[in-house]
Amino acid sequence: MPRVRESNVIAAQWSPNGSAVQPGDLTIPGASVYGANVFGPDEQRARLPKDVYRQLQATIERGEPLDPSLADAVALAMKDWALGKGATHYTHWFQPLTGSTAEKHDSFFSPVDGASIAHFSGKELIRGEPDASSFPSGGIRATFEARGYTAWDPTSPAFIMENPNGAYLCIPTAFASWTGEALDTKIPLLRSMAALNKSALRALRLFGDETTQRVFTTIGPEQEYFLIDEQFFYQRPDLVATGRTLFGAKPAKGQQLDDHYFGSIPERVLAYMLEVERELGKLGVPIKTRHNEVAPAQYEIAPVFENSNIGTDNQQLCMQVMQNVARRYGLVCLLHEKPFAGVNGSGKHNNWSMSTDDANLLDPGETPHDNLQFLFFATAVIKAVDKHQGLLRASIAGAGQDHRLGANEAPPAIISIFLGKELEDVFTAIAAGEPAVSVAREVMNLGTHVLPDLPRDTGDRNRTSPFAFTGNRFEFRALGSSQSPSFPNTVLNTIVAEAIDDLCEELERAVTGGGTVEDALSGVIKSTYAQAGRIVFDGDGYSEEWHQEAARRGLLNLRSTPDALPEMVSEQTTALFGNYGVLNERELHSRYEVALEQYVIKLNIEAETAADIAATMLLPAAARHLVLLKDAGLTTLAQETAAMIGEFEAAIKTLQRANLDENHPQDLMDEARYMRDTVMEAVAAVREVADWLERTVADDLWPLPRYSEMLFIK
Repeated sequence: MPRVRESNVIAAQWSPNGSAVQPGDLTIPGASVYGANVFGPDEQRARLPKDVYRQLQATIERGEPLDPSLADAVALAMKDWALGKGATHYTHWFQPLTGSTAEKHDSFFSPVDGASIAHFSGKELIRGEPDASSFPSGGIRATFEARGYTAWDPTSPAFIMENPNGAYLCIPTAFASWTGEALDTKIPLLRSMAALNKSALRALRLFGDETTQRVFTTIGPEQEYFLIDEQFFYQRPDLVATGRTLFGAKPAKGQQLDDHYFGSIPERVLAYMLEVERELGKLGVPIKTRHNEVAPAQYEIAPVFENSNIGTDNQQLCMQVMQNVARRYGLVCLLHEKPFAGVNGSGKHNNWSMSTDDANLLDPGETPHDNLQFLFFATAVIKAVDKHQGLLRASIAGAGQDHRLGANEAPPAIISIFLGKELEDVFTAIAAGEPAVSVAREVMNLGTHVLPDLPRDTGDRNRTSPFAFTGNRFEFRALGSSQSPSFPNTVLNTIVAEAIDDLCEELERAVTGGGTVEDALSGVIKSTYAQAGRIVFDGDGYSEEWHQEAARRGLLNLRSTPDALPEMVSEQTTALFGNYGVLNERELHSRYEVALEQYVIKLNIEAETAADIAATMLLPAAARHLVLLKDAGLTTLAQETAAMIGEFEAAIKTLQRANLDENHPQDLMDEARYMRDTVMEAVAAVREVADWLERTVADDLWPLPRYSEMLFIK
């Protein structure tokens, strides 16, 4: 009889306290919950002296320097608020080059005369000193050089992280070396936002806007993820070690029927989602959307747009909370880009725009052909993406991405822009020197009077485009689900700042020559689009025809991480980041080294794990099955299985030899290519035989939970 692996969580154990969740137990984040654990403007206004509050808000809203002498007042108010929330410790919460977050907890309390007194000074708020030697630095810090500093970021609010056994105060901070160089992802992001602000204000002044004081970028990352039963997770050493399944035969039913997408959310999953949203609501993360994704056991969560710095912090919180809460429901949240072969992988669609305090600069309005300011900024984005397509591709490169990009709802590795029919027609007309017009919106009659007539959008969507205009923003759809949005948005901000400045220089020359901005703009757009328009494509990004066409257009097709990462340290990229003060040459090269090193390490872990599982779990299971076949007198089947086991054993030995240290090149890039071309090919060969054996070996002998068990939550 087939083996049945029972989940360790049943319907009556969905809530954290072990009792069944009742509808009345679920609190939707609302006015009484949202931001409850955030030291935001309301708490600041209530607890800070008025002059301190005003200066803190000026720092947050306009980027004005904060007087360090006011830090003691802020620290005292923050400490009292945190203690009232049950916090006993505080931490400088930062984002090193690991891609995740880091924290070192210190107690508020110090012993004094046999008692303890809570203390937290402005100095402790402003600066921390974690050990910097064990974080990846790409050569900026040697292992024996330990000093690093965390610096308070007042523009991102402090928050309380709760635990069943207590709470602690998290203070968002930057992380720098003793030499003053950035060791994190926050510092370059803040620098890039400042660069874009300066360039965009320059453009707005050309258009006669003398009142806007700041331009900032906003993001709204759509996070895809998988949920599986916790018991299955711990029965899969590959999932535990690497985040993805290194073995697994395709099940009879996967996503072929498209019945999971936007389907009714399973009850236990919905309970999980509600608690995630409640926890994130208390942390001030504005969750807007939840739904089933395409693959079975795959889901999506998406926030409302936020300032890019805060949105990036909140995205890291979102991933942390999703993983923490899953365990309370007997689930594990998988954020790897491709945890299961043969079904969709997971991405993080990065919706990006530029805004002032009053307006979205990428909102075309009803007549985009007349909206000169919008056309200017949209042209800048097109120019930036075309010029720096390789850097954009490098910004989202990683081991998980190499399994995902190119199919199954993931965009291809070729960077292109989808503008939509209306906007593309406007740019095409301007480039041709013809009058540009906008298409009037049509109304769809659905053929029955009980349904309302619906306005039809002026253009369709393109799910294969890595960089698509979607109404009032650009959606950079190529980010991986496990990635921090920091570096991709740092790149976007910086390349667009450069493009804005280039266009401003052209317009300023025209104005100096006696023309007007309005008269000059058409010519600037025409010349820019004539060069950069090659990046615009509205067809099927998966098709072989597009790959051939992209090559004819001169677009890059950087298929793998080793292909893409050199774009991070090209002369063009080094000059870009240096000119705008975002990353100096050492800081930039450090990120290249870290990305390359992590790629090699992750693939090495996968190879070692695959070899161990194959040799110690799957091969013995196949051998036991062979004995059963022989004992049953199934000679032909036994011979076929024996031949396959022999092939399996040979493939395992090939993998083990390929991944021996002495066979690895010394140069890091050479080693990355070796891992891709030799070691991972050997892993794929082992998997091919293993997946055949999974379909052959008796179910009660096969030691790994199958896809058909893991992908369908009960």
